[in-house]
Amino acid sequence: MKKIFLSSVLSFLMFSSAHSADFMTNASHAYLIDFETGAVLLDKRADELMAPASMSKLMTAYMIFERLKHGQLSLEDTFEVSENAWRKGGEKSGSSTMFLKPNSKVTVEDLIQGIVVQSGNDACITAAENLSGSEENFAAEMTIKAREIGLEKSIFANATGWPNPNQKMTAKELAKLAQILIREFPEYYPIYSQKSFKYNGIKQDNRNPLLYDMPDRADGLKTGHTQESGYSLVGSAVNQDKTRRQILVVNGLKTMADRRTEAKRLMDWGFREFDNYRISSGKTLASIPVFMGSKDEVPVSLEKNLVVTLKRLDKLKAKLQVESLLPKAPIAKGQKVAVLKVILENGQTYSYPLIADENVDSIGYFGKFKQAVKSFLPLN
Repeated sequence: MKKIFLSSVLSFLMFSSAHSADFMTNASHAYLIDFETGAVLLDKRADELMAPASMSKLMTAYMIFERLKHGQLSLEDTFEVSENAWRKGGEKSGSSTMFLKPNSKVTVEDLIQGIVVQSGNDACITAAENLSGSEENFAAEMTIKAREIGLEKSIFANATGWPNPNQKMTAKELAKLAQILIREFPEYYPIYSQKSFKYNGIKQDNRNPLLYDMPDRADGLKTGHTQESGYSLVGSAVNQDKTRRQILVVNGLKTMADRRTEAKRLMDWGFREFDNYRISSGKTLASIPVFMGSKDEVPVSLEKNLVVTLKRLDKLKAKLQVESLLPKAPIAKGQKVAVLKVILENGQTYSYPLIADENVDSIGYFGKFKQAVKSFLPLN
């Protein structure tokens, strides 16, 4: 195994630990990740099931967006508002509402804004009943879809997040769902940055405090509150130069003011303490020896761009090392011939494929004979 140490890169490449366990938060559950790399910056009970309150409306919206994407639904379609949706989630319910009128019709476009911006429970129930026949059926479909997209623990009993012992999600899976919404539905995601929506003559503001405290950087996603969950938030924001995005989930805060303060504090901390480091796939990192080749060495580079989230302070120095079994010619450009290993001080190792940057032909019969003889000659 040939090992080549890349000392020229070591001087400025640093890698962070998986997360900062010593950073304190008053939230009962908290999870902060880098959107692009998935690096975990803060993890407090993020894998525990909890009451998600209205944050679970992200899954309700996913079910609608997916149908729109696949052409099973259009923004111009209209849904009928049932007596049940009005009683359970309408004006007299005492819960978050879009102020839909019973037996009226509402367009899917308005309904989405009622769910996303106004957090309307009547809007969620109306969507559920029209798409699946009943809210119970819709919730069962939500759970099935959750498993399909990689949410292994989330369980849904309703479309609203209304208190129910069987309605549970984890902070980690909420963050993953936020990533999916941003990546898969770029045409609908901007609705989450909308600060207000007016329906039936009633204007309501988006409850996401980050939209107001970080107006040029925050663009979603959803707040929640029940007695069991406390005040909660799934938030997304970018840094000042818009080169990094973070996803934050907090739950279990005592007041609306706590949610507002803690959400911004954690977002600011993540952007201040961490950054992303990139190595382009087109950059030659080393040259490795070739056996029986027309050239003694072949330059190699990363097969794909490498992006790693690092901590600005208290960094762990990393070693970059190229490892390769002596590749035998002929070698085609783009062929995998080596591995780049990133070795942290704690021994954790990451491996990335390296490919040949150019073709290397095999040598002829006479060249092979000379190389064979050379290998048996004693060294001077």
